Amino acid sequence: MSEILNRDVLLANLMRNVPYVAFMGFEFSAEGEALAAKMPYRPNLIGNPALPALHGGAIASFLEMTAFMTLGWSRIWMGDGGISAQGEVWPSIPKTIDLTVDYMRSGKPQETFASARITRAGRRFATVHATAWQEDRDRPIADAMCHFLMPRCDG
Repeated sequence: MSEILNRDVLLANLMRNVPYVAFMGFEFSAEGEALAAKMPYRPNLIGNPALPALHGGAIASFLEMTAFMTLGWSRIWMGDGGISAQGEVWPSIPKTIDLTVDYMRSGKPQETFASARITRAGRRFATVHATAWQEDRDRPIADAMCHFLMPRCDG
């Protein structure tokens, strides 16, 4: 039980230290060692009111934050630095080098989910693949490949 509580505290601290997560209303929950992400629907996320469809930038930022949070969660949960239960932050955080998004279908005006997996995590950079979907995980609306510059670890 205390491990779950500690995990929830660590995740809350990680989210608190990334203000954009709260600004966009993204939600993250720990599912074992992985993170589940949700972007609740809000009318201001619509980019094309004629369809209507979610704005591509909202989807891209959701995928980037899912990749970023997955990388951060991996560093914290696996004991490789990060944010402590007391809320102490990394001396520096990973920085996005680039982000490539493949849009597969329009995002409907409804909640959207995402998950990410780290395909490479080295001392200098990391690569994370993220996928977003709505009703059916097997019918993604977008995929992203993100590269991050890892913070220097002195010592």
